[in-house]
Amino acid sequence: MARAKMLLVEDDAALAELLIWHFKREDFDVAHTVDGEEALIMAQENVPDIVLLDWMVESLSGIEVCRRLRRSSGTANVPIIMLTARGEEEDRVRGLETGADDYVTKPFSPRELVARVGAVLRRVRPALAGETLIFADVEMDTVGHKVRRGGQVLDA
Repeated sequence: MARAKMLLVEDDAALAELLIWHFKREDFDVAHTVDGEEALIMAQENVPDIVLLDWMVESLSGIEVCRRLRRSSGTANVPIIMLTARGEEEDRVRGLETGADDYVTKPFSPRELVARVGAVLRRVRPALAGETLIFADVEMDTVGHKVRRGGQVLDA
C-alpha cells in the first residue's frame, strides 16, 4: 500500500497529537499545522492525499481554507474532511457545500475517523487503499489491476 500523505490542520495541541499518533499507526505520513495560511502553503508545496481540517484555526478559517483548496487547480480534487465542534445543521451544510467531502463533529471516536478517512480514500484514490501483493520482484496491484516485474509495468 502506498503511504498516504495527510495534512492535519488543527489548533488543539492535545487532539492533534492524538490524531497524529492514530494516523501514523495506520502508516500515514502526517504534516501538521495550526494555521490556515500555512496550511494553504503546505498544500501547494506538497499536495496531500487528504486534508483533515478544523473550522476554527489561526489566521484563516478552515472554511476559507477549504474554499481556496477547491479553487486551486493543484488541490481541487484533494479530499477534505472537516473536523470541528460546530455541529449545527447549518454549519454542516455550509461545510459540505463549500467543498468538504465529509464533516465530523467533536467529540468523535478516533477509530471512526480513521475508518472515514479510509473510506474517502478508497473512493477517490483507490491505489492508496488497495492491496499490493509481492512475490520476489513481481508486484500485483489488486485495485489498479497492474502487474510490475522489476519495477516495470507488464502489458496485458
